[in-house]
Amino acid sequence: MSNRIKLIFKCDEANHVCDKAQYKNASLWEKITLHIHLIYCNACRKYTKDNVKLTSTIKKSNIKCLDHKCKENMKKELNKAIKETSIN
Repeated sequence: MSNRIKLIFKCDEANHVCDKAQYKNASLWEKITLHIHLIYCNACRKYTKDNVKLTSTIKKSNIKCLDHKCKENMKKELNKAIKETSIN
């Protein structure tokens, strides 16, 4: 492997770094190279913009998820219903 610094990302790599950055998992170097990529790539700029909008919308939504116990009860009820239906 060469010791050269990699400044150019392919689009799939840039999108991966964009996703990592949304969750605060991207390194400083990844963020810098992502921004360089975004300077010349319209498609990845759109992906990044849409990604930011999606994350913002989800945070604002205040969605309440079921707790583990409720999910397990629903799973048991569903399996019970499936068994009853397959017997008939």
